[in-house]
Amino acid sequence: MDHHEFGAAVRLLRESTAPESVGLPVGGRRVRGLRREELGELAGMSADYVRRLEQGRSHPSAAVVRAIARALRASRADYERLCALAGYAAVGGPVPTDLGPGARRMLERFPDTPMFVSDAAMNVIAVNRAFLALEHWDLTGGRWDWNVAWRTFCDPFDSFRQSQTDATDHETILVAQLKNALLRYPTDAALGELVDELRSRSRLFDTSWRVPRPVGAYESSATFLHPEGDPVVLTGNLLAIPGDDLAALMLTAAPGSADAARLAEVVSSAGGPAVVKVGRTGPG
Repeated sequence: MDHHEFGAAVRLLRESTAPESVGLPVGGRRVRGLRREELGELAGMSADYVRRLEQGRSHPSAAVVRAIARALRASRADYERLCALAGYAAVGGPVPTDLGPGARRMLERFPDTPMFVSDAAMNVIAVNRAFLALEHWDLTGGRWDWNVAWRTFCDPFDSFRQSQTDATDHETILVAQLKNALLRYPTDAALGELVDELRSRSRLFDTSWRVPRPVGAYESSATFLHPEGDPVVLTGNLLAIPGDDLAALMLTAAPGSADAARLAEVVSSAGGPAVVKVGRTGPG
């Protein structure tokens, strides 16, 4: 592995990338291709870090290699060459969406805890009976209606209330999840289109995407307004399911609280199957 070779390859790609091909203005340029500052902004890193990479003074992580390739819209061959020079195997393909046996068991074994499972792009792919009992999410919808980020930034639920602090935490988690997904699956066209749509339709998402905040903890609280009865305050914790590259969201109430009693009352009336698969156009 030669850090200088990797740096030279990055510089060559940067200087040979037409600004208009990555959505940047063309006029007023004195150098070929992109500036280091522009690559840094597109890839989510500082211009100084780009300079150190190009000079062979820093070893990139696999995520950094993917971010640079994505920012420069590099070809598959160029991406694989960057990976090889940095000492990594190239990763690609679509975001996995299969509900594995481990994820299914998790949904089945917490019958009194509202839960859903989502893929790396934050598309909900299955829910359990307790989650349906909240009557928070209808089993119908259009293309992105089952995407958590889309519903948060572009089509918020009427039955979902958060404090400003919790809303910020929730938004930060979603942006971080999508950034990580895009780095791991840079060739997934649907994921790329989702991010582009979110950035164009939501100023808040676009700002958070360009200047991401660090994630403190993968949890936030919200008030769920049930159509019948009192509201219930629940805390959502996002848990990784590494083998299938999925995540599970568990919604719990404070032990011994009125919210816990209310949740138990709501869940006790739940019927139907233990696990329901869903998709972008409804149940699957």
